[in-house]
Amino acid sequence: MTAEHAGFHSLWFAEHVALFDTHASQYPYSPDGKFPLSGEAGLVEPFTAIAFAAGLTTRIRLGTGVCLVPQRPPLYTAKQVADVDVLSLGRFDFGVGIGWLREEFQALGVPFEDRARRCREYLAAMRNLWSEPVASYDGRLLHLPPLRMFPKPVQKPHPPIIFGGESDAALRRVADIGQGWYGFNLLPHEAMVRIGVLDRLLAERGRALSAVEISVSPYTKAARDAASLRAYAAAGVDQVIYMIVAREPDAIRAEIQKLAADLMPAASRLDPTAPPS
Repeated sequence: MTAEHAGFHSLWFAEHVALFDTHASQYPYSPDGKFPLSGEAGLVEPFTAIAFAAGLTTRIRLGTGVCLVPQRPPLYTAKQVADVDVLSLGRFDFGVGIGWLREEFQALGVPFEDRARRCREYLAAMRNLWSEPVASYDGRLLHLPPLRMFPKPVQKPHPPIIFGGESDAALRRVADIGQGWYGFNLLPHEAMVRIGVLDRLLAERGRALSAVEISVSPYTKAARDAASLRAYAAAGVDQVIYMIVAREPDAIRAEIQKLAADLMPAASRLDPTAPPS
């Protein structure tokens, strides 16, 4: 509620069902390859959190940043996406990624290899489930017999699919089937370079960059100030996603309020209808 009252555009929820005290997998956003949170930190399951937030808000958009699609059962994920879109009256953004933590996949009994292909197949099946009265899917890694899944999402044909990732492969996924891109741990000039690559990939497929919403999180790289916000806007970023690193409700509220005080005046000058996330 604090974020909505402060005027923020969206609220995003990350996903890890399990964390590990030690891991061989390389976390892509730290120099030493280690995930910065301890194994006891824990993250609230995103669809549970979004359903809860939907009942407390009326305007702010709610998204997964990101949902680890290939490690999840696709039918359950499709159902959760549709249900939170219904509960939020069409305010859900489906941020997706292929994952980096092999140990998490292993704990879930899901192969780590082919996760990019699995992500594409699962999303193709989900699009059928969201839009067709009787849906089915037959792929290399997934087969669904004809079945019915209701309710359908409020947003048509489905909630926006927003791919996370900074690699060329991630940008190709955006260009092929995405309605948004979520870049992480990027400074404005770094985001501009990746947006240029995305623009070229979209043009090759007959799509325009304006058809894709660009979201970027500075993570720990950029200052949380008006100058940085203006630099991201100049680079072509539509919304900037800032992380809240706190556990106690009072601390979370205080950090949101400080972000609003620091950034909202600049955001309103950039675009009165689209303050930062």
